[in-house]
Amino acid sequence: MRGAHLLRITVPAHPSRVPGVRAMVAEHLTRLRLPPERVDDAVLAAGELFTNALRHGSPDRGDTVTVVVECGPRELWVSVADRSSAMPAARTAAGAEESGRGLTIVAALTDEWGVARADPGTTGKKVWFSMTLQGEP
Repeated sequence: MRGAHLLRITVPAHPSRVPGVRAMVAEHLTRLRLPPERVDDAVLAAGELFTNALRHGSPDRGDTVTVVVECGPRELWVSVADRSSAMPAARTAAGAEESGRGLTIVAALTDEWGVARADPGTTGKKVWFSMTLQGEP
């Protein structure tokens, strides 16, 4: 599936970029005619991974985060790469906490998620998720 309907964006690791990343992912998936509910779930999950990369993976000024969206006939695959080698872990946030639910949300909205090593020649990691599209698009 790799390479089918590919979107790859690298943006500065700054919170002001979150809405733009979500908008680019939404536009790309909408153009591919995915059902709106799948687009919504994928955009939310991608936004959570991007936000996690900002908070935990790319704290230095000048860092970048790369988002890759690949869509094949039966599967959507999204990865978010940052420069930290620290591995993410889902946790249970207390009721009043304002953060700590990102990976739980990703797990609830997607079919599978995980962590992979960074691309050769780069540092860090990629956190990814996949969604079965059941024959779409």
